[in-house]
Amino acid sequence: MALKKKPVTGMKDILPAEMEIRDYVLGIIKDTYREYGYSTIETPCVEHIENLTSKQGGDNEKLIFKIMKRGDKLQSALDESKWDEIADSGLRYDLTLPLCRYYSNNAASLPQPFKALQVGSVWRADRPQKGRFRQFVQCDIDVLGDASNQVEIESILAITKTLKRILPDNKLTVRVNDRAILKGMADYCGFPEDKTMDVFITLDKMDKIGLDGVKQELLDNGYAQESVDKYVGLLGAIKNTPDGVRELGQQIASVMDPAKAENLAEIMETAKAVTTLDFNLEFDPTLVRGMGYYTGTIFEVSMEGFGGSVSGGGRYDQLVGKFTGQDTPACGISIGFERIITILMDQGFKVPVKNVSKAFLYEKGLDAAQFRKVIAAAEEERSKGHKVALAMMAKNKKFQKDQFVENGFGEFVEFYKKDL
Repeated sequence: MALKKKPVTGMKDILPAEMEIRDYVLGIIKDTYREYGYSTIETPCVEHIENLTSKQGGDNEKLIFKIMKRGDKLQSALDESKWDEIADSGLRYDLTLPLCRYYSNNAASLPQPFKALQVGSVWRADRPQKGRFRQFVQCDIDVLGDASNQVEIESILAITKTLKRILPDNKLTVRVNDRAILKGMADYCGFPEDKTMDVFITLDKMDKIGLDGVKQELLDNGYAQESVDKYVGLLGAIKNTPDGVRELGQQIASVMDPAKAENLAEIMETAKAVTTLDFNLEFDPTLVRGMGYYTGTIFEVSMEGFGGSVSGGGRYDQLVGKFTGQDTPACGISIGFERIITILMDQGFKVPVKNVSKAFLYEKGLDAAQFRKVIAAAEEERSKGHKVALAMMAKNKKFQKDQFVENGFGEFVEFYKKDL
């Protein structure tokens, strides 16, 4: 039987033209993040199954690729219901939980606070579709050990600068919220405390079903008319400015410390005051974010021409404590790398050429001395910082050159036996 040549469903081979764009975008991301003092780290792609199923990852925990134990325990498995008993590890579904394990294990050897830059593949057993794969790259920056809102401010500055360097002409909008404000609004409106997460799930559908749809779903779920009316009225009256955040904080002060709202307003005002870039920064009381580990500020970034968000993150001050027993302030943001690459490919994006790229084509049948001259000429060009590809002339030279042009080579040098 012939071996299968196509990749596993939900995964893909990456051809040179796309790889060039990916390397270019990754270079911008890493260089920009390093300007803000982040240090590159790496964690294993495989995590302990207990960590991955610890109720921190939200719906992603339903999408884990589990790795079976070896030996007798595997052989004794009778049916799928026992798979959890024989899985001792799994492929990571994001980079945040592995980072917290890494930090917990190595904190004594790391600077404090620790600013981590992590780029790597993650895996989710999701339904594949355009721009969504089962294996994809995440690009994260995180700060662990700093409770100040400087972390959120610099996260916003770093992510907007990165995206503007990749696509300088696209308009950016940063939306921010706080999990404490989300809970405070629900408590103020009288929803049962043990049902607030269910309320958030409905609220998270606002962009799809609108305010009227949120109201109807809450009523359909059995919540009191008075609570739903109060909640919908509150959502409809909120302004998306820093002053709007403060006004909301005062309005729900009976159930939430207004300092939470003041902190978010300060983040918004400071980020806009110090940036040299043009982007919108808005308070969005409907922003939820799905991960179970968020505890405070949350944010998402959208970009003109892109569906959905291209970046997101937030504060997760209790996740490290799941490993150490002692909570550690932490906050991070991730860029939607695969979504950006998909759109760039659809737009026919070409990587800006900084160095000369040449293709040296040599005639078939050169003797050893002639071939050495060709290689020596290529090495001389490379010593000048030029990019040189070496290839024997094909019968269809026009097609061969078209292929080189498609891969970024704009100049050609041809070598023939009679000239060497």
